Amino acid sequence: MLLAGQAHESPQVEALASSARIQQPNGHKRWRPRRMGGDKAYHAQRIRHWLRTHRIGAVIPPRASRAKKRRVGRPVSYDRERYCGRNVIERSLGWLKECRSVATRFEKLAVHYLGMVHLAIIERYLKVLAQPVPTT
Repeated sequence: MLLAGQAHESPQVEALASSARIQQPNGHKRWRPRRMGGDKAYHAQRIRHWLRTHRIGAVIPPRASRAKKRRVGRPVSYDRERYCGRNVIERSLGWLKECRSVATRFEKLAVHYLGMVHLAIIERYLKVLAQPVPTT
């Protein structure tokens, strides 16, 4: 899903999670993930409620400002170990943003911008393939 450069992704969480198809080992496809991770920007009651009603586990830490305003009821919990696995995605986005045209979004049309993202991923993949394999 491609949004405007200045738009935040959190309003599109429901649409994105509903459109995901995950290949299972038995060949069938699930329409929704079992768990969904996000940073503290996704700690919104609307998102957590939607995830809970669709039986998707939330791997989203609570905001520090929300801890002071904690409501009565179920405490917010998340799997810390799974949350630490987000660094793989963060690093991937970091190297993707090294490409100047992707980071600054020179391309104004969505289809052109998506093409630049694809080219950056292909370039990264080719660099990884070109690295020599260590021998022991």
